[in-house]
Amino acid sequence: MVLLSLVASHRDLDLGVLERLSSDVHAVGRELVGASPSICGAVVLATCNRFELYLDVDDAAHAPHARDAVAATVAARSGYDPTSVAAHLTVEIGTDSARHLFAVASGLESMVVGEREIAGQVRRALTTARADGTTTSALEGLFQAASRVSRIVEKRTGLGSTGRSVVGVALDIAERDLVAWDRVRCVLIGTGSYAGASLAALKARGCRDVRVYSPSGRAAPFAAARGVAAVPPGADLADQLTGVDLVVACSGAAGAVLTVDALAQARSDGAQPLTVVDLALRHDVDPGVRTLPGVRLVSLTTVAEHAPAEHGAVVTARELVTRAADAYEAERRVREWNPAVLAERSRVLGGLESALSALSDDERDERAARQLRRRTRAALHGPTVRAREAARAGDTAAYAAALADLAAIEVPALPTALGVR
Repeated sequence: MVLLSLVASHRDLDLGVLERLSSDVHAVGRELVGASPSICGAVVLATCNRFELYLDVDDAAHAPHARDAVAATVAARSGYDPTSVAAHLTVEIGTDSARHLFAVASGLESMVVGEREIAGQVRRALTTARADGTTTSALEGLFQAASRVSRIVEKRTGLGSTGRSVVGVALDIAERDLVAWDRVRCVLIGTGSYAGASLAALKARGCRDVRVYSPSGRAAPFAAARGVAAVPPGADLADQLTGVDLVVACSGAAGAVLTVDALAQARSDGAQPLTVVDLALRHDVDPGVRTLPGVRLVSLTTVAEHAPAEHGAVVTARELVTRAADAYEAERRVREWNPAVLAERSRVLGGLESALSALSDDERDERAARQLRRRTRAALHGPTVRAREAARAGDTAAYAAALADLAAIEVPALPTALGVR
């Protein structure tokens, strides 16, 4: 078994490319596990600025096949050819894969370093994979470890506790052109987790006049649960923008919810300035709205350009992540290599117990048997410890030598060992 990750993110790719790679993302995991015998499990992590696949592959030798299978599956949905997809995906394996996920979960690979939302997105990716039936014990362990590491990083460095987020940075940029927050009239597009985070951020700044619009018709329950108004189902979005100062869009719908023509028509009477914040990777708002008079567009690209720079806490956080990844990989090797150690121990100890149980009452001496068990376990102890230490260190030569020492230990000859004549 080997853990393999295939990663595309805002650090290396244009957001438009990420949008295409992320088409129908969750079906990718199901298809890979169903169609590729060497791929035992898959978890897909897709956010506004990354597309990542984590695979449990049955053997390291099959990693190239798994990479090709991913390229072909993603290509069929993205419109790219498999060669282009493969070029967009960075492949990491073993410790490097764990280190990357731990860094992602801790917010170290985000547009806004230390953002809070990503930890929840990592947890939800695992939950979705569970529902799809594509997890394995190895992937469960990896993602649960990533969540633990993210909490440790936040506790020891403060990253994530300062409230920095993609939403926060976007609103910081937007407020430069807004009146006081308590006078801002806002339409929020979307009802998912990002919409919830956006609404909370708006309220924290003092914005109270928020109406929720949902392309899928889910605005009413979302708004009612959060104490704001909902745009009635079936209402035209452009008609709702009269007198509005701010639009925050994060529905993730397939295709633009607000087009240039619709917004131009809504503003045909020389309406007041409008700031549009589009946080959807697939563009809830047609980017062309920035050409309309009086309209300012804040997109994910804008956020990336204005995101806070790394600071001293990040150095500490990366050290924590590296140590955690090394420790995780060491324990994984111990679990993977331990069955051979246990088999040798069972051979000796099980053989001893079988021989003892076969003794007649006249031959059985419980005190001598206890002593023999202690001596046998003592003989096994040293090679066992050396084998596990070698596994933890990844020292295959030392592990093989320790395993050979265990294999050389024979089941004691009972009559002689017990002093039976």
